[in-house]
Amino acid sequence: MTHYSSFGSSVQPPEEDPEYQHHGGFPEYGPASPGAGFRSFVTTMRRLQDLAVSAAPGPDAEAVWEQAAERAAALVELLGPFEAEEGQSPAGRTPDLPGMGSLLLPAWTLTRYQPDGVEMTGSFSRFHVGGNHAVHGGVLPLLFDHLFGMVSHAAGRPISRTAFLHVDYRKITRIDTQLVIRGRVTRIEGRKAFVSAELVDANGPGETVLAEGNGLMVRLLPGQP
Repeated sequence: MTHYSSFGSSVQPPEEDPEYQHHGGFPEYGPASPGAGFRSFVTTMRRLQDLAVSAAPGPDAEAVWEQAAERAAALVELLGPFEAEEGQSPAGRTPDLPGMGSLLLPAWTLTRYQPDGVEMTGSFSRFHVGGNHAVHGGVLPLLFDHLFGMVSHAAGRPISRTAFLHVDYRKITRIDTQLVIRGRVTRIEGRKAFVSAELVDANGPGETVLAEGNGLMVRLLPGQP
């Protein structure tokens, strides 16, 4: 499932859908401006994610891991009192940060947001490795689903959930390589919006398609969770 606010987009929810912001009790995801401190925190946490899956301290491993655990516990203690309800924290609501400031999402940047299509650029890091420097196969559907939510909203569709998501893996997707993903609504049938996208490597003389995704976004009924 994916849900996004317009974050200042010129695309407005359909006038015939007065319950747009209230389907299933979704919180209103307005844009957040948490400042430079949050940007620094998210950047550092992303690096920490990479190290959490790649660090091998060696002979002093036990002591290093104990120190790391203590420092992580101190961070939990610091932030614990400020845990907020969904839709209130800046994570996922800061569109000027890669991945909208959410550590769940890959750190990709929105480069095009129009009714006829959405584009993002970015790369994957060590945190996303499935094996042999290739991106884990389960990470790509997350990226496609993230894109499809924005595609649906950019096209002026009401709040929707992902009904199905299909990914075809064409080539190995490598980490530390700048990539592009593009998606669009291909057709609409009532509450259904069919969407498609391609993940490409544009670093050569042409573009190499790494994966293709197709999905179905279904508009929620009033009150439907």
